[in-house]
Amino acid sequence: MLKFSGIKFGLLSKLLLAIILGIAMGSLDFLPLVRLMATFNGIFGNFLGFVIPLIIVGFIAPGIGDLGKGAGKLLAITAGLAYLSTVFAGSLAWLINTLALPSLLQGNVFSIGEQQEAVIAPFFKVDMPPLMPVMSALLLAFILGLGITIQKGNAIKNVMKEFQLIIEKIISTIIIPFLPLHIAGIFAQMTYSGQAAMILSVFIKVFAIIFALHMLMLLIQFTVAGALTKQSPFKLIKNMLPAYFTAIGTQSSAATIPVTLKQSLKNKVSEEVADFAVPLCATIHLSGSTITITSCAMAIMMLNGMPTDFSLIFGFVMMLGLTMIAAPGVPGGAVVAALGLLEAMLNFSLPLTSLMMALYMAQDSFGTACNVTGDGAISIMVDKLNKQKGEKVPTKQIEDLQSV
Repeated sequence: MLKFSGIKFGLLSKLLLAIILGIAMGSLDFLPLVRLMATFNGIFGNFLGFVIPLIIVGFIAPGIGDLGKGAGKLLAITAGLAYLSTVFAGSLAWLINTLALPSLLQGNVFSIGEQQEAVIAPFFKVDMPPLMPVMSALLLAFILGLGITIQKGNAIKNVMKEFQLIIEKIISTIIIPFLPLHIAGIFAQMTYSGQAAMILSVFIKVFAIIFALHMLMLLIQFTVAGALTKQSPFKLIKNMLPAYFTAIGTQSSAATIPVTLKQSLKNKVSEEVADFAVPLCATIHLSGSTITITSCAMAIMMLNGMPTDFSLIFGFVMMLGLTMIAAPGVPGGAVVAALGLLEAMLNFSLPLTSLMMALYMAQDSFGTACNVTGDGAISIMVDKLNKQKGEKVPTKQIEDLQSV
């Protein structure tokens, strides 16, 4: 965390400062400075494109491998509810955004990438072709993940775990620290070409829709949980508020686990189920993040005249629920894990994925807060279904999950 004269700057503060500096640089109307930023953006963007397939393999394969050796029916119930919640959240986001965004975006269009580069060309380029296409990386990740679950030994699993640590280090020491500079470059170019003011005005409205969708999703989740257990959904939500506000501060589902666990117990979830479901949901249940990614992606696509029909977005959401399994444990980890799908399924160029990261991380804490609060609702549902089925949670599985 950056310190200056006693002031600490977190990632969100750095991103906001980067946007302000980028707009300031673009407003100077000094082309060489903007071209310098475009040169950095080209190098960083190409590196990001190179790393995306590695991120997919490095996180999805170990994530599937860990889930595959879980606790039988209880794991299936928890993972199934988490996945259904995530897919429903993305579908709800598609519906609301399809109804609301056209009127908000009417008359606004923008281009970033090849057309912009024709005006603001970088001084030079450094090509970094990825080792494999995104879909090949996805297939390889699923094959390796499933392979880990059927192998009796741990050799492949250990290799993939170590590879995951390498990718985590790349994200935490290269991608995240340099991202604010990359964002500054994007907004410098957009300001120079006269698009920044429009983008900011549009996405303030989009963020308002996202926040409203988060609240609606939580109300739906706890209404279902309350109906199953005959409890007031508003009381259940009130008990989970400490977890919500803790997540806003930490921007991490994993770091909020102790608070989520404590508040879930106040909602009458059995300690055995809470100890199992809360840590698991922290890595596989991302309804808030899905709402944010889907909404931001649709806004960008509509501004660029790209199709946003249900079949396209629903397929993207279904894959998103799988690829975000064990997303990187850093702020913005969900969108980092989703970069490959944005490119492969929604035809996002590297400049668009970079803009997507900036928009997502600007409100990442609220998406995380929605995720962890929803974990409490999933835990209530799992506990109710578990009591009906009489499934026992293996002690070793609880210990493994709590060590995540």
